Amino acid sequence: MAILGRNGQGKSTLIKLLGGVMSPTGGRVDWHMSQSWPIGFHGGFQGSLSGLDNIRFLARIYGRPFREVRDRVDDFAELGRSLRQPVKHYSSGMRARLAFGLSLAIEFECYLIDELVAVGDARFQRKCQHELFERRAERAFLLASHNTDLISGYCDRALLVESGKTKIFEDIGEAVEIYKWLRTA
Repeated sequence: MAILGRNGQGKSTLIKLLGGVMSPTGGRVDWHMSQSWPIGFHGGFQGSLSGLDNIRFLARIYGRPFREVRDRVDDFAELGRSLRQPVKHYSSGMRARLAFGLSLAIEFECYLIDELVAVGDARFQRKCQHELFERRAERAFLLASHNTDLISGYCDRALLVESGKTKIFEDIGEAVEIYKWLRTA
């Protein structure tokens, strides 16, 4: 499901609420499936720890074998020896690759994606899209993005957020057209 809306309408806030990064000021969020942390959000790393230590920490939290998670992240993120360095010394691209690698190393039933960042070169971007949208095509995902080509290619429903109100569209084409109209209005 795509989450569409102009800047400032609450797309990222909704993803952060669903991912547990923010707490709701009222009501509650109930999940009946395992959900990822928001892909595209880098706030979950401890900067003074190495990439490996951050991997170890998340493997423990999710009850996954460290070596398995490490190997999957290392293979996917292509950070090599940099995994031994403190994350605070990583470039934003390296942090994004680590975050993306971790998000894919731990399997979830639903992936939360906040404006999928174009990480790395074209080859690596294709690798990211293949891993997320093709290898995990049977999984659910919520994608907040302004990229209507990406949304049209991978989403079959949309939630449109505008002026504090939402509407669900079963026809992705209709949702994209209305969203494009709102952006130009």
